[in-house]
Amino acid sequence: MKRKQQGMTLIGFIISMAVAGVFIYVGMQLFPMYSEFFAVKKSLASLANEPGIAEESPDKIKDKFFKRMYINYSEEHVKSENIKIIRRDYGWMMTVDYEVRRPVIANLDVVGKFHAEQELNRHLAGD
Repeated sequence: MKRKQQGMTLIGFIISMAVAGVFIYVGMQLFPMYSEFFAVKKSLASLANEPGIAEESPDKIKDKFFKRMYINYSEEHVKSENIKIIRRDYGWMMTVDYEVRRPVIANLDVVGKFHAEQELNRHLAGD
């Protein structure tokens, strides 16, 4: 009785490794984009928890935001023109909209559009 061999051929293995390599490479290009976005969200949340932030001027709020981004090592793609601060009854609404374009292979790019917003409220004396 003859046993039939089963398994992947060398060419099949090389092709599957090439496909896996492309996915890993694209993931490596996407990771810094999303890491920066999570730093933006973390900086916004930290800013919202700062006492007296609702009484600050928009320029001072932007300055504090960029200091937090600098601490998180994430100030590459977010610029001052990407930030909007609008006065609300309860304080400020801060919105960060920006786009990141990273080259992947040859003339193919990955484009990420990111949007984050945070209410900067007045904290009452019992909060």
